[in-house]
Amino acid sequence: MPQYITDLDVSVNTGEESQLLKKGFTKVPVDLNSGSGKNSIFLWYKTGDKLQAITRIQFTFDNEMNKGLNAEGYYKVDKNLNTGTRGCPIYLWFFKGSTPYDVPIVELSFSTNAANDAKKAQPLWERSACDMNRRAKGNFIYLWMKREHQTYICDITATADNAGDAVLLQQGYIRVDEDTNRDAHGAFVFIWYRQTTDSQKAIKDLQVSTDEESIERYQNQGYKQVETNLNKGTKGTPVYLWYKTSECKDPIKMVTVILDPDAPHLYTKAGVEVIEKNLNEKNSGFKEYLCFQ
Repeated sequence: MPQYITDLDVSVNTGEESQLLKKGFTKVPVDLNSGSGKNSIFLWYKTGDKLQAITRIQFTFDNEMNKGLNAEGYYKVDKNLNTGTRGCPIYLWFFKGSTPYDVPIVELSFSTNAANDAKKAQPLWERSACDMNRRAKGNFIYLWMKREHQTYICDITATADNAGDAVLLQQGYIRVDEDTNRDAHGAFVFIWYRQTTDSQKAIKDLQVSTDEESIERYQNQGYKQVETNLNKGTKGTPVYLWYKTSECKDPIKMVTVILDPDAPHLYTKAGVEVIEKNLNEKNSGFKEYLCFQ
C-alpha cells in the first residue's frame, strides 16, 4: 500500500535536524542551499493514513503571495528556505484537500541540475516552478511531487498581482510558483492549473502568442485564450497563453516554467514539450519558457 505524505517541516541547522529525527520525520537528502550559503537546509516529511494526506504544496517568495494561502487554510512551515543567503525569503505551504481536484502526494524528490530536472519528468510526477535558491546564486533546485494516481491538467488560467488567489485556491487550483514577469518590473503574474484523474477532461495542447500574427493563427485553429497578459505592466510585447481540449494529442499531465538556460534542449530530449517563446519577450526580464508533458 502507498505511504501518504501527511506532514512537512524544514531544518536550517543540525540542532533542528536532531529534533525532527526525534519526532519521527524522514529527511529528503538534498541540501536546499546547495551552492549558495553556509546553512544546510533540508525538507522533512512524515507518512501516514490517506485521510491525512497532503494534496497541494505551494511556495511563497513575496508577502502578497501569502494572503490567499492564509485565507484558505494552508499551513505555513515558518522556516526560510534561503536562510544564510541573500536570496528571496522562501516559505513552504501545504494543504490537505478533499475536492475532486485533490489527489494525495506519496513521494517527494528534488532536482539539482538541468539534466536531473529533465529526467524527473515521468508519469505521476509534477514539478514546482519555485527555485529553492531563488536569487541566492546557487544551484537551480526544484521540488518534484509524486501523486497516488496519474493526474491531467483540466483547467488553466493566470492572475496579475495576486488578485483572486483565494478564490482559485478554494476552487482547487495550484499556482505555478514563478512570476512570468520575473525581473521585468511589471505586475506579479502567475499561471494556475487544476487537475483531474479523468484523461477525457484534460487539456490537449498549449501555445503562447507573442505577436498579432500568432494570436490570429491560434484563434483560427480553435484555441481558447487565457485573458491575463503574462507580460502585464512591462514595456515588453503582450504575451498570452492559449489552450485546446479537442486536439488529437495526448492529455497534458504536467505544466511548469523553466528558467535554467541549460534546461530547454534537455527537456526536449526527455520528451517534454518546450514552447520556445520567451514569456518576457522584448523586456529586460529573465528568459522563461513554458513547458508541458
